[in-house]
Amino acid sequence: MTGQYILVVDDEPAIRDLVQEILEDEAYEVDVAESAAEARDKRSQRRPDLVLLDIWMPGEDGISLLKDWQESGSLACPVIMMSGHGTVETAVQATRLGAYDFIEKPLTLAKLLLCVRRALEADQLRKENVGLKHQTSVVREPIGSSEIMQQLREQAKRLAEHDTWLLITGEPGAGKQTTARYIHSLSARREQAFVNLGAASLASDNVSAELFGRETGEQTNQGLLDQANGGVLFMDEVADLDLQVQGLLVNAFEASNYMHVGGVQVQDLDVRVIAATCRDLQEDVKAERFREDLFYRLNVVPLHVPPLREHTEDIPELLNYYVDYYCSREGFTYRHFSISAQNRLKHYSWPGNIRELRNLVQRLLILGIGDEIDSEEVNAALGDPSVRPDEQSQWQHSVFELPLREAREAFERNYLLHQLKNAQGSVTKLSQRVGMERTHLYRKLRALGINPKEV
Repeated sequence: MTGQYILVVDDEPAIRDLVQEILEDEAYEVDVAESAAEARDKRSQRRPDLVLLDIWMPGEDGISLLKDWQESGSLACPVIMMSGHGTVETAVQATRLGAYDFIEKPLTLAKLLLCVRRALEADQLRKENVGLKHQTSVVREPIGSSEIMQQLREQAKRLAEHDTWLLITGEPGAGKQTTARYIHSLSARREQAFVNLGAASLASDNVSAELFGRETGEQTNQGLLDQANGGVLFMDEVADLDLQVQGLLVNAFEASNYMHVGGVQVQDLDVRVIAATCRDLQEDVKAERFREDLFYRLNVVPLHVPPLREHTEDIPELLNYYVDYYCSREGFTYRHFSISAQNRLKHYSWPGNIRELRNLVQRLLILGIGDEIDSEEVNAALGDPSVRPDEQSQWQHSVFELPLREAREAFERNYLLHQLKNAQGSVTKLSQRVGMERTHLYRKLRALGINPKEV
């Protein structure tokens, strides 16, 4: 079996039976409907991979049904229109409404199968592109030539060969999500989505719909499990999930299925779960802050990401990587770190780990002047109290030389990056810290080119 489910909608029994027989001979799973009303009912019970839809039917015609699906936002699969009385105008109208193709009756076996195959292949390509967009622009391996980082990469490669659930531990900013994405990029699920379930991003008053999706009439709003199905569900800082959410997830994981809020059809669940935390979950279990059953489901294979202070020999390599990254991505003027600056950073404690290093590089590229970044500029950026006020002023002087709009943008960007780091990447917490409504804050972050998931 191909596993692909096709719904055939036609008021003529002979056509329905013929098309069903042809497609089932090609190992497709097929169901039929004789009217728009029956098509709606069957589509609400199970989402097809493809719809073959007749245009001329008693009562509601196929064009009206297609338009309704399109306007409700529920056209989540390709639709091929069929008609024995087609015109160019009808075909154009169907295409504008989102139909993949238009075929005329009487149907020929070769044309029908070719059209079906191309529609399904195009839809698969679309889904793969969506999966790629869920990933970061470039999935990179954990950076560093030190022995400890080489061991981490080797562990990640071995874990990518299996579909077991993982619990990644490590300090904030150490690179847990980078490691999770790296494992996903090497796994058999790499062409499917990588979906981030962050505890801070879940709205407490709408958590079930956010997790499982919601159905309202013909419209389905996908939840996080819908988006992750077939791929990876990354549960970032899983210890921050409240007990209600933990219970909902345990039930779905144990049953391997879930239902949309307002839906009637059970949705099969096929995900690989990778969880990450900076806390000791066993201690949280003892304190009854974390469910024991969820802990044992997640803790199949533990993986620890080391803090930056344990592999400071990788700092020059990390500095060069992020300078190249931000210069190529954001068009900053290239600057290099002097040997003295690199030595200063190798002896820094890095409480924020790689995330702090990345933010430091970005800040120095935004606000600094000159080709070289020296140790005094680094000390000033780190807020070293030993730096004289005049040195601090010299480092910040470039901002005062900018036009007002650019200086304001530079300050706002630097300020929000700093606050977002303190909020551990949570826009909800950032909103509370800076006193800005979340919708406006999202717009501001986008305008400044700040991606909260990368902070």
